[in-house]
Amino acid sequence: MYQHFILHKPYGYLSQFIYELKRKKKLLGELYDFPAGTMAIGRLDEDSEGLLLLTTNGKMSEIIRSKKVDKEYYVQVDGIITQEAIDILKEGVEIGFDGGKYKTKKCDARLITEIPDFGPRGKKIRDERHGPTSWASITVNEGKFRQVRKMTAAVGFPTLRLVRVRIGNVHLNNLKAGEVLEVDDFQIS
Repeated sequence: MYQHFILHKPYGYLSQFIYELKRKKKLLGELYDFPAGTMAIGRLDEDSEGLLLLTTNGKMSEIIRSKKVDKEYYVQVDGIITQEAIDILKEGVEIGFDGGKYKTKKCDARLITEIPDFGPRGKKIRDERHGPTSWASITVNEGKFRQVRKMTAAVGFPTLRLVRVRIGNVHLNNLKAGEVLEVDDFQIS
């Protein structure tokens, strides 16, 4: 019998259970007593937050990581992002990847006018003295290394905070940072 979990990964945690290098890192196993064999489906960088799915079923991991499944991110950026920048993101932008250049696929992107209530991040981002910030939603179905961060930087609005809010039809909803919800199935569509 497989087990499946929905986690709101907090800032500062690695999306893994084992870290063999010398520096001490915060790992997922510190958040919840997961059963043996639990694996994270996909990754969120140490400085990214939000929805992370975990399972004891390796086949489920392959299905969800496929390019057919949308992943939506709320991104707080440096400056007031323009509709023009959003339109450019939708068409795909060139980013650095694997020592070369890569043009991202077309995606959904939109401005977010109401500031999301994710609560404070584990590490303060900065304050208003450094200029304004704004939020956007970016939905991709590919996952190159630090792709969303590279995309916003490519249009002149570096990412300050990145929170994954949706994978397929599974939403972060009101799950607070560090909270875990065990579910019967993900029913990804």
